[in-house]
Parts: sequence; C-alpha cells; structure tokens
Amino acid sequence: MEKRRKRKQRDEEPKSKSVRAGRTRTDNIKDPFPSHSRPTPQECEAVRDTLLALHDFPPELAKYRKVQPTDETTQLEPPETVLDGLVRTVLSQNTTEANSQRAFTSLKSSFPTWEHVLTAESKDVENAIRCGGLAPTKTSCIKNVLRCLLERRGKLCLEYLRELSVDEIKAELSLFKGIGPKTVACVLMFNLQQDDFPVDTHIYEIAKTIGWVPAVADRNKTYLHLNQRIPNELKFDLNCLLFTHGKLCRKCSSKRGNDQQGKKCNDNSCPLLNSYKESV
Repeated sequence: MEKRRKRKQRDEEPKSKSVRAGRTRTDNIKDPFPSHSRPTPQECEAVRDTLLALHDFPPELAKYRKVQPTDETTQLEPPETVLDGLVRTVLSQNTTEANSQRAFTSLKSSFPTWEHVLTAESKDVENAIRCGGLAPTKTSCIKNVLRCLLERRGKLCLEYLRELSVDEIKAELSLFKGIGPKTVACVLMFNLQQDDFPVDTHIYEIAKTIGWVPAVADRNKTYLHLNQRIPNELKFDLNCLLFTHGKLCRKCSSKRGNDQQGKKCNDNSCPLLNSYKESV
C-alpha cells in the first residue's frame, strides 16, 4: 500500500510542474518579443519630436487628446459619444479617411438616431454609407452591434465603458461580432482617452521599416509589443504623428503619397529612415 502511494506521488509531480510552467507562459504573452529592446523611451520621444517638427500635430485629431479638468475647451464642444466613435472606426476600415468621413456624415444625416439605423432596412443603411466602401459588410457589423447592445444593455449607449478598466473594455467590445483589436484600440485611445496604441497598416509598416519590431512580427504582435515598449504619456501623440507620417511618406508606406505632401517628405528624404540608418 505504501509503495502504491509513493508511486502515485511520483506520477503526479510532473503534472503540477507543467501547470506552473503553463501559467508562466501565459503571463509572458503580453509582449511577444520581450528580448527586442526597441523602441526605447528616448527613441519614442525623439521620433515624436521629429515628426511634430515635420508635420505639426494633425488638428482633426487634437480634439481627442486627454482633456484636463481646468481646460476651458471642455465647455466649447461636447465629446464624441463612444458609440459614434465605434461606428466611425468601423466605417474607416479599408478606405480613405475622406471616404470614411463622408460615409459617417451621410449615415448621421440619413438617420436621426441609432434606433433609426437599427430598425432601417439594410439596403437603406448600405446606400447611406456606400461611399466608404464595403457597405454590406459594414452595415451588417453596425446593425449587429446595435442589436446586441440593445439586447444586453436595454439602450443604444456605450457610455458605461467610461467607468470600466482597459481589460474590461476590451472584453466588452470584443463581444460584438466584427469588432477586432484595432477597432477596440482606436475606441480606447480616441474616445475613452485610455493609454493604448492602435496599429494600422501605416504604423505597422513604419515599425517594421525602422526596426521597432522584428521582421517576423505580424500586426497583432506589433500592437502587443509597442504597447509594452512605448511610454503611456507618449502614446497618443506618437500614434497620431506616425499615422500622419505613414499617409504622407512614400518611403515608409507601400502607398504613394499625394502631390501636396510629396514636397515635405519625398523619396530622398525621410527623417525616420535617416535616423534609423545612423543607429544601426
């Protein structure tokens, strides 16, 4: 009997070690590249300052900055609702900024409230947002969000997210079909003023080009890594400036820039690439 107990104890030992190892791996998943030491806080600050001098801060994004309690501008314009911000982000997928803005404006002018969007025929909503592209897919996503929100909360409002932690917000928004990590991150940073760092195609390409992530990084791993490496106080400004630079710089983006910006950041001049070459 004693021998059987000892044998049983020996059989169980490896299992308990395996469970502990599994918990450790789960904890480390937050940063997929823990040994990749870039970007450093100093590098983030330098890039922020370089791009700020090159482009100035995009005025259309400045309104989303964290508002200080003593800021007089808080009384001038009410903040965009979280639901508006979520729909705006959905409409921005796979299209230009100008087209997504036109689609959002058309949607809001065609339907007085989100309740009207929910009860409207899908074809009518599609017609309203067609200029933004992928109208059937985006209509389905928007109506699904509204339907699920009404079922779960009893009203079409996402303002309750302002009282939740970042992890709770991610869990809530991820319940909606069609709402992916990038959309969640945009809502976190722009509408909820949380310290997050969305990674769109432009930022992803720049991060790989200047060595902020390994060459094998995909967009999701880039998001996880940069959120760990970039100081919270720099995330908003740096994100907006990298996004702006990615749209304008022909070297940092696979898409060609427009004629107006070509003079500012042409094929022979990119401060990010120049600084990267100097550091390697």
